[in-house]
Amino acid sequence: MPDCSSIQKSLAWCQGKPELPGVKRRIYYISKYDILKWPRLLHDSNGRLLSAEYIGDFTLRADVKWKFIDVIPEKSQLTSEAQGEYPSQTQLNKLVAVHPGVELDATAAAAYLNNNDNVFLVEDMRGDYRVVGSENWPTKTTVTQDLGQGATGSTSTTINAEATDECPAPFYFGEILTDEGTTSGTSNGGSSTGGNNSGSNTGGNSGGSSSSSAAPTYSDIAQLNGQNYSIKKGGNATITGNLTSMAFSGTNMTYLSYKVGSSMQTEIAINSAGTSATCNEVISAPNTVTIYREEGTGDNRTTVLWFTISLINPGDLGQN
Repeated sequence: MPDCSSIQKSLAWCQGKPELPGVKRRIYYISKYDILKWPRLLHDSNGRLLSAEYIGDFTLRADVKWKFIDVIPEKSQLTSEAQGEYPSQTQLNKLVAVHPGVELDATAAAAYLNNNDNVFLVEDMRGDYRVVGSENWPTKTTVTQDLGQGATGSTSTTINAEATDECPAPFYFGEILTDEGTTSGTSNGGSSTGGNNSGSNTGGNSGGSSSSSAAPTYSDIAQLNGQNYSIKKGGNATITGNLTSMAFSGTNMTYLSYKVGSSMQTEIAINSAGTSATCNEVISAPNTVTIYREEGTGDNRTTVLWFTISLINPGDLGQN
């Protein structure tokens, strides 16, 4: 029987905390054709979204980089609105990016943005990047141009993008490889290595955004139902009764998941530093739970079996 317990959380706000509106002057974009692997949004065993943060990096084709468009922040905007009907509602994310130029290069933008399925990265005023575009639904991009009117008019090339997603424009803290260098979003306002944005290529603000050049490591002690268990790759842990909690630790962790019996894998939430992962789903005995982890670096990262957990009824033999 599925666990239908609530995943809702409190939403606090400190009185007097400033919320800076708007977007910064440079956005990035790429064709979905050039994305070989997407980062992940975390879901529970019922498919419910657990976080609005992408875990991991966009893996691009060889020699492909994100392209940028400089925009007028005062005229550009990112919004999101609900669409559809219960229980199939989604979000429609809308980007209006106003570029001031109408010269040859700006005019040519219509040729490769119109009728193409694109992804856009938009930096907010806190230095966080938001994603407009989803692996599951196409992005509609249109370009309009205004040559201005009279001596006091203004010119513009406006890119409008609409993309359906599970939540308002998800956050992305992974690497952004550009012609100017590598950058990434950060809530701490770090510095980038090459662009003029407030990103940071040191990683570490999301599980999966810690440096992709560093291989993840995993502690050989796991907490199951609050108790320490010594585990090894390919090993087995036996628990009497239900499994109510799991906790893992390590460094540069980007992906952990579990599978109950023959069901599909369910991702385990990893903290922003990639050092801790927890799961509080209740899994009833008797059952077999398989734990998977990601190993390797960069494009060579692979998901492998780590260990299994055998859940037995109290009256069965082989208690741990």
